[in-house]
Parts: sequence; C-alpha cells; structure tokens
Amino acid sequence: MQHQGSFISAFPRPRCLAAAAPAGKAKLTHPGKAILAGGIAGGIEICITFPTEYVKTQLQLDEKANPPKYRGIGDCVKQTVQSHGVKGLYRGLSSLLYGSIPKSAVRFGVFEFLSNYAKDETGRLDSTRGLLCGLGAGVMEAVLVVCPMETVKVKFIHDQTSANPKYKGFFHGVREIIREKGLRGTYQGLTATVLKQGSNQAIRFFVMTSLKNWYKGDNPNKAVHPLVTGAFGAIAGAASVFGNTPLDVIKTRMQGLEAHKYKSTLDCAVKILRYEGLAAFYKGTVPRLGRVCLDVAIVFIIYEEVVKVLNAVWKTD
Repeated sequence: MQHQGSFISAFPRPRCLAAAAPAGKAKLTHPGKAILAGGIAGGIEICITFPTEYVKTQLQLDEKANPPKYRGIGDCVKQTVQSHGVKGLYRGLSSLLYGSIPKSAVRFGVFEFLSNYAKDETGRLDSTRGLLCGLGAGVMEAVLVVCPMETVKVKFIHDQTSANPKYKGFFHGVREIIREKGLRGTYQGLTATVLKQGSNQAIRFFVMTSLKNWYKGDNPNKAVHPLVTGAFGAIAGAASVFGNTPLDVIKTRMQGLEAHKYKSTLDCAVKILRYEGLAAFYKGTVPRLGRVCLDVAIVFIIYEEVVKVLNAVWKTD
C-alpha cells in the first residue's frame, strides 16, 4: 500500500469527479463507469475474436522438436475444423469469456483511477503519464485476473491436442487443475504474465494517449468519432504486438501442459532460444497481430461509446 500511495502522491489530486468540466477542461471519467464499460467491452470483444486467439495459442504450443503438427495458420484452422468441427475453434472460450469481463473491468477501472490523479489542471493526460497509468493497470489485471484465466485457457487448448482430452468443461477443468496442483496451479507463468500485461497496457495506453492528444489539439473535449477511436486502437494494438510477442510466447509455454520442463521464466526463454532459435519468439505473430488489432480497436470503441451512454443515464454530479 505504501508503494501505491507514493505512486499516487506523485500526481496532483483530482478535482471532484462529479464536477462538470468548464470550457477548455477535459472531463474526468468516474472509475465506476470505467469498470462497467470495460466489462461490457471485454465480453463483446472476446466473442468476436476468439478463433484467432485459439490459432495463435496452437501455433505457439507447436514446438519444432515434435516435429510441427501445423504448417501454418490455414493448416491449423483446417485440421481443427476437420477434427472437431467449427466449434473446435471456440474450445476454451468459456474460460476466456469468464475472465475477459473482469479483466477489462479491472484494466479500465484502474487506468481511469490512476489517470484522474495524473492529469494536469486542464484535465489533460500526457503520454508519459499515460504509459505509467497503463503499466499500473496492466500489472493489476495480470495479478487479479489474467494469470489464472490464461493458465486455464492454455491448458484447455493444449488438452485438445492429446489423444484423450481430460477436461470436460470450464468448471470441471478448473476443479481438476486445482485438485492436481492446488491454487498455485492456476498461477503458472505469473512473472511472464505480469511482464506481458504490464508492457502491453503501457504501450497501448501510451500510443492511445499520444494519438488522442494529437487529434484533439488544444480542445481536450473535442469529440472523437468511433472509427477514429478504432483506428487509433488498432495502431496501439499493433505496437504492443511487435513490442512484446516474445513475452507472450514465453508466457504460453509456461502455462501449457508441458510447463514442468521449465524451471523458471528465464529458463524457458533460454531453452526456446537454444533449441528453437530466435524466430521461435515470434511464433503466432501474424494471427496475434490480426486478433490484437481487432481486439484493441473493438474494446476502445465499445468502451468509449458505453461511457457516453453511462454519462447520460448515470449522473455523478
């Protein structure tokens, strides 16, 4: 708590969240609205983009030593549909859906909470503070939601590749994982997940803050069209993919069914480099790029639009 206090004390204290912003001063978003809007955005987004997440995870788990089961994105989709039907591309959706809603809720809630302290007297958030607020939001969502959610999701997807899948559904899978490995079993790859999510949101919110400040210029209350928000979100998503895909690959390996082969996050990185080469750190980049750009664009569009609706029906004056 001391660290949190010192972090927040570095920023000026926010004006009353309920106060109407005068001309030339940006309005502050109530964290409660951010939590609700973020949860709604996260749930809708994952239902749209999950098949690309499934393919990305399969390609990252497909180690060269096996040898590779899939020749590429198209082959992965083809084999999955032939073996399990179209619904096979949605295996593990339940675990991600249950987690995506609280994940986005925590992300936007924490970001708005921190940014309300970080904004200057005009209500403007500069890029550097946007990066720090994004980092804080990413670390918090990693610890509270993402690590256990991703561990279950990766095990579900990896389980499907075995001859006799043992997980019959989300709750059955969670029970089995906890029964076999305890609660710690849902926190495999925590270090890699914190690094990934922290850098992810730091990059995304830095880019979004920079682009929005550029677009609004001297008018912090200038309306941003949803398509513009989507374009900015796609750019932010692409930047995060190129910036931290190696961490995503390490995280996926640390959460798979063969995670026992790795002693630590560092050991996993060293073994991937030694046995598979540098290119292995960018496995699944193309499907991840497509999913993340769409993901971030959709989430920011829905989030911004839901906040507008909440501002109209939920008065915080």
